Amino acid sequence: MKLSIVVPCYNEEAVIGRFDAQLRAVLDGLAVRYELCYVDDGSRDGTLLRLRTLVHRHRGTTRYLSFSRNFGKEPAMLAGLRAATGDAVIIMDADLQHPPELIEKMLDLYQLGHDQVIARRSREGDRRLRTVLSRLYYRAVNTWIDVELVDGAGDFRLLSRKAVDALVSLPEYNRFSKGLFSWIGFDTVSFDYRNAAREAGETKWRFGSLVNYGIDGMISFNCRPLRAAIYTGLSLALFATLYALWVIGAAAVGGVTAPGYVTLVAIVVGLGGLQMVMLGLIGEYIGRIYYETKRRPHFLVKESDGAAPAPVHAAAPPGTAAVGPRPR
Repeated sequence: MKLSIVVPCYNEEAVIGRFDAQLRAVLDGLAVRYELCYVDDGSRDGTLLRLRTLVHRHRGTTRYLSFSRNFGKEPAMLAGLRAATGDAVIIMDADLQHPPELIEKMLDLYQLGHDQVIARRSREGDRRLRTVLSRLYYRAVNTWIDVELVDGAGDFRLLSRKAVDALVSLPEYNRFSKGLFSWIGFDTVSFDYRNAAREAGETKWRFGSLVNYGIDGMISFNCRPLRAAIYTGLSLALFATLYALWVIGAAAVGGVTAPGYVTLVAIVVGLGGLQMVMLGLIGEYIGRIYYETKRRPHFLVKESDGAAPAPVHAAAPPGTAAVGPRPR
């Protein structure tokens, strides 16, 4: 069989050489043909220079794509999956937090007939607060969305050719891979591992990025928040009606009095804040529709080793050809 390794990279100059050496040391000991598909996501350091060197040194087993700018990890993974030609594809990060030694175990499980083999990160060694928040998030999000997200199950996984073809056939512009992996289904198995420490460089996931990623997961695979807005509005309308009847009854029995200013202000401010939240939620959905209707490509390639396909427009109308940059 032939195995493809897809590696999204963003400012990984300090670690990409060590990652490549450790990965090849593992792959050379396995009875498989392999190719490494690096995707440079518009890095601002010397990552692209390192990739050119690796391709020159390991011609025939190494390929790369370089984006015209930073498009994000989701487009980088999509580009790598489109470029991969193996019977099975493994997605890995370049920072060595995904141990290459686990590839042999993933291949063993793949040979048993599984289309997705997930290396699920345990929370061992994480800060307690982060572990608690993560578990609460996954518990909350799985009550809302239409697919199941597993805590610790990220991008580090093996996909069969059937699963890869299913993923790249999905035309949506706003991609949330954790949900897409779950949505396509197929035979799936997972095993736990302890996440390794980043060997060099800085993490690209700041607190704000994690919050935005969490919001994407919450609204990418369902419309239930919009339905919740309807129920909330109906509940408030019922509460307002009952409160109005109570005020009328109190006035009829005891006469009209002036108190209630603080209560009135609190209600107005509270309802105003709730309305802003609901408007923001509706705006998120409308914004996603707006991006989908543009049918822009997920990424643009400025340079490659000459073997990578051009990007395809999302949801392109029938009969139209997507035009991408020519590989160099």
